[in-house]
Amino acid sequence: MTSEPPAGVLRTPDECFAGLPAYAFDPHYVSVTAPGLDPVRMHYLDEGPADGPVALLLHGQPTWSYLYRSVVPVLAAAGIRVIAPDHIGYGRSDKPAVATDYTFARHIAWLQGLVVSLDLRDVTLVAQDWGGPIGFSVLAAEPSRFARVVAANTILHTASPDLADRLTWAVHGLGESRVVLEEGLVDYLLHTQRAPELRPSDFLAAATASTLPPEVLAAYDAPYPSPAYTAGLRQMIALLPLTRNDVGARIGRRTMRALEEWDRPFVTAYSDGDPATRGWESVFQERVPGARGQEHVTIAGAGHFLQEDAGPELARVVARVMTTT
Repeated sequence: MTSEPPAGVLRTPDECFAGLPAYAFDPHYVSVTAPGLDPVRMHYLDEGPADGPVALLLHGQPTWSYLYRSVVPVLAAAGIRVIAPDHIGYGRSDKPAVATDYTFARHIAWLQGLVVSLDLRDVTLVAQDWGGPIGFSVLAAEPSRFARVVAANTILHTASPDLADRLTWAVHGLGESRVVLEEGLVDYLLHTQRAPELRPSDFLAAATASTLPPEVLAAYDAPYPSPAYTAGLRQMIALLPLTRNDVGARIGRRTMRALEEWDRPFVTAYSDGDPATRGWESVFQERVPGARGQEHVTIAGAGHFLQEDAGPELARVVARVMTTT
């Protein structure tokens, strides 16, 4: 797929991805669409046996499929076909230059387009950070294509009052017209909207338990050779639902209702060092029927980006879930 991107869409030059440490994977692309926009090119990794059971690995903000570089080989060696896409605006995928072109619904549509175009079936969804809200919503739209879920440091913000006192980082309604928000979350959102430049490496360095080498931090910045390429990074944070009236919260509530009917295996694999998502593992365990009786995991010594701190361990959890459930 070598055609030029549509007007108003940026495409990171291939040379930006040359020589990235531990990322010697062949690129693959599929054309995806979302309402109101021209088709764009979505990048994904496709590793392991073509006829193996499928693990769909979803990243969040501000990472890309590079996040899973130590997870992919372990799963592929176990006979699993690994599909790891870059959301539109991230990694090797196309990047609309106008921030408001990115919406929650469009991210869902773009990922659904990949799943349908590749005709993925019997999928084990592995979702971290924004990979959860987007991936769970695709699961809700295409339930027959999914067989299992591994939720890893992810969320599904609904801003519902029943989340009160459940989450370390509070996001929930109060009474008829008030909301309770974690101060750190608000600070984070405001910083990302006001900062003149966003570098993914700054967030990776701050939210991992281990110290990442400079070349690894640089790899996370590689898809964004200038600030013009970062509209998707900035806008995804602005899409975070903070009130019950937010369109993202309405999508989240609809998706949660679908998860409350999900009786296939649903396993949580959260780290012990991520206050931003702490509490969601227990919410999912209680509300998703498929989570009952499962062997849920707490990964010790890892931060928000547990793939960096404990990638092979997370991979072994996924492989176990796929072979024993």
